Amino acid sequence: MAEMERFNPKSRKNEEIHQESLSGERALYRGANLKIYDTVFHDGESPLKESRDIELYGTEFQWKYPLWYSKNIYVKDCVWQPMARSGVWYTEHMTVDDSMIWGPKNFRRCSDITISNTSLPDAAETLWSCSNIRLEHVTAKGDYFGMNSSDIYIDGLDLYGNYAFDGGRNIEIHNSKLLTKDCFWNCENVTVYDSYISGEYLAWNTRNLTLINCTIESDQGLCYIDHLKMVNCRLVNTRLAFEYSTDIDADIRNRIDSVLNPGSGKITARTIANLIIESDNCDASKTCITIKNDKDKPACCITAAV
Repeated sequence: MAEMERFNPKSRKNEEIHQESLSGERALYRGANLKIYDTVFHDGESPLKESRDIELYGTEFQWKYPLWYSKNIYVKDCVWQPMARSGVWYTEHMTVDDSMIWGPKNFRRCSDITISNTSLPDAAETLWSCSNIRLEHVTAKGDYFGMNSSDIYIDGLDLYGNYAFDGGRNIEIHNSKLLTKDCFWNCENVTVYDSYISGEYLAWNTRNLTLINCTIESDQGLCYIDHLKMVNCRLVNTRLAFEYSTDIDADIRNRIDSVLNPGSGKITARTIANLIIESDNCDASKTCITIKNDKDKPACCITAAV
């Protein structure tokens, strides 16, 4: 109780806190206009719940729910330990730089969140139902990353974990590596540049997916998509692609291992090793496939009925 009275935000404004060791539930509840340095929040839930205008430097959270219902938070060189799970929920206007976030289920129903130069080694169920998110040079590992979130800009994400971005909207990704089964399911308006994506069943049931200068490895990927555009892409070990996808405009630089029952559009590739058309399930006349031959030979356009 003495420590809570010492740091009572109602009595002291623009306070700096240095090298404190705080414990107990709601240790700095409704803290405002605080700069916190080299401090450890030990056991005790919700130490900064309902906080406003907080800066944290070199600080460590060791217990659950540290920043709920908060606004205007800046974090640098900080650590969330594994039990600091569900760390940031219902929070607005937050920036995290150069930090380590070990606790899972972080960032839920938040808005205006920027995370840079930060690792999330247990990012299961992280960034759910958030909006206006910016990630720069982030490494994350965990399933269901970014589910049902919108208005996301990413540059330099290394992601390990399945079912990423399920239900996401308005996503732009650059210079990233995504190792994730069932990535981009049920999404709308996704554009990915200069990235590597590996995982089965890529982007099913999605509308408006654009891939530019990307390498894709996916078994039964790129199926059930409405409006798929691929520019200067490579498909590696990608089989049974494009099933029932419509309005396809795919420019593939290398061989496609197999294509199955495309819905409509055009597909250009160096060659297609196995083109599978089931007449009962596919109207072949709706898709044109262009095979790019060697420089000395002209390209040819064939219908999918071949």
